[in-house]
Amino acid sequence: MPASADNHTLRRATPAGGDLLATLGQASLTWTIANDTLQWSDNVAAVLTDIPQAALSKATEFSKLIEPRRGIRNDAVLNSTAVDTGNGVPYQVEYGLRVGISAPVLWIDECGRWFAGPDGKPSRAHAVIRINNERHARDEQLLKLSQDDPLTGEFNRTRLTAALAEAIEEAGRFRTSFAFMLVGIDHLAAINDAFGYEVADEVIREVAKRIRARLRGGDVLGRFSGNKFGLILKNCSVDDMNIAAERFLSGIRDEVVPTRSGPVAVTASIGAINALRHARTLEEAMSRTQEALDLTKARRRGSLMVWQPNVERDAQRRVNIRVTDEIVTALNERRIVMAYEPVVTADMREPAFHECLVRMRQEDGEYSLSPDIVPVAEKLGLIRLVDHRVLELVVAELAAAPDVQLSLNISPGTTMDPDWWTSIESLMQTHPGAAERLIVEITETVAIQNLDDVRGFVTRLKKLGSRIAIDDFGAGYTSFRNLRKLGVDIVKIDGAFVQNIARSADDRAFVQTLIDLAHRLGIKTVAEWVQDEESAQLLRGWGCDYIQGRLTGLASLTKPWASDAMMQQPEVARASS
Repeated sequence: MPASADNHTLRRATPAGGDLLATLGQASLTWTIANDTLQWSDNVAAVLTDIPQAALSKATEFSKLIEPRRGIRNDAVLNSTAVDTGNGVPYQVEYGLRVGISAPVLWIDECGRWFAGPDGKPSRAHAVIRINNERHARDEQLLKLSQDDPLTGEFNRTRLTAALAEAIEEAGRFRTSFAFMLVGIDHLAAINDAFGYEVADEVIREVAKRIRARLRGGDVLGRFSGNKFGLILKNCSVDDMNIAAERFLSGIRDEVVPTRSGPVAVTASIGAINALRHARTLEEAMSRTQEALDLTKARRRGSLMVWQPNVERDAQRRVNIRVTDEIVTALNERRIVMAYEPVVTADMREPAFHECLVRMRQEDGEYSLSPDIVPVAEKLGLIRLVDHRVLELVVAELAAAPDVQLSLNISPGTTMDPDWWTSIESLMQTHPGAAERLIVEITETVAIQNLDDVRGFVTRLKKLGSRIAIDDFGAGYTSFRNLRKLGVDIVKIDGAFVQNIARSADDRAFVQTLIDLAHRLGIKTVAEWVQDEESAQLLRGWGCDYIQGRLTGLASLTKPWASDAMMQQPEVARASS
């Protein structure tokens, strides 16, 4: 290294500027690596208070006070892979200094350059150290905020997930077990609606406190999501799990939560799993515990459900995966088709319209029926795609056959699907006159649960010119008052009541009453699942407008209105559901 450069650096590190450095909370040092000595500016005692002189004289002794990692300065200088080309190599490290266990940590920012000797290895280092306790405290606070839930002060989901992964790794290494629980506050949405979000936040904070008060040392608590807390209970057997869960549940439910709006009664449900017995990965632990929590909320809120293997459930999931793949593939390959079941007048038995029922052509040429497709598609979130395809097929058929009237069933979620609305409005504009020949069927249960939303759905469809039918009427006990509010055009009486009217006095009374009330409101009636002539005659006598079922023809891929009907594919029986 040129002598001028070395002398310049030495002048910068001389004690002459000690007073100024002290004012800035800084001190300078020269580290002679060959003899392990440290030479400091005169103000070092004022900056590094309480640090013994012996520790300031030798680099090795100084390193003994460093935490969290003693070798941080050596790594930055002695173990550096950089090459000194004559101007030195810059380095910067941050570390804490602690004289003893009870002493506070002094956080240091060291910034300097090291210079190589003739052998190219570090020979000397010149640096300035600066106390940065305030910045470190600020960084620690920011780190804490990034890792803790701001509402409760407990771990946030990211930190909880990291702790769970660490617990799984530790349990696998030491062959131990632990419990992971999800505690879900029951009916938090109802508390939000009744009292406001501020009160709900008070409830969440109080529940966190009650759980925390009942944890053992070493257990971990974190906020998993809005109304859920995750618990990691170390060295917890199945029996211990039940005892701990009851401790948490009773602690939450036994006393009301005082809030600004008054006392609020709160309960919680718990899903739990024993790891590593039933969860060997982070994904398994989280998904299976969530599954257990969902089960206990569905079956008996306010209790504990421990996840257990279930052969039937696992088999059903494999079936779901297979069927999902089959449905998606069939949609992509245009193997979703329509079967048409006639709905005829009760008196003359003339076709009034045809109900469109979805079929899926399998690769072997056979067809899956609606009951095999729709429930699985609804459960797996694929029904939206199926409904869109069915709408396209039905409107295309209406456009191709100007004299045909068709009805199609849509799933509950589709009634609120903006994309479905965009599609039907676009299709109706493209095919004028199709809307007036379309009947949209919605189930009675949808009408009951979302009366206001369904009313808007009905209004929009009727503006397009379409008619509305309530399917499976009678199963959900919708009042005729609601029917009048909805403005539906057709009521399809649930076949479960129709199929036995020739033999059941109760069913006869029920169906006859439905028909009579519908007529008084000016609503047309369709009787489903009509199996025999005797039932058909009874329905006609009661004034039923239309019938459908085995007596008048099952769903078929044949289009009766097509001129080449004889060339169409054979009849496909419709399941009676």
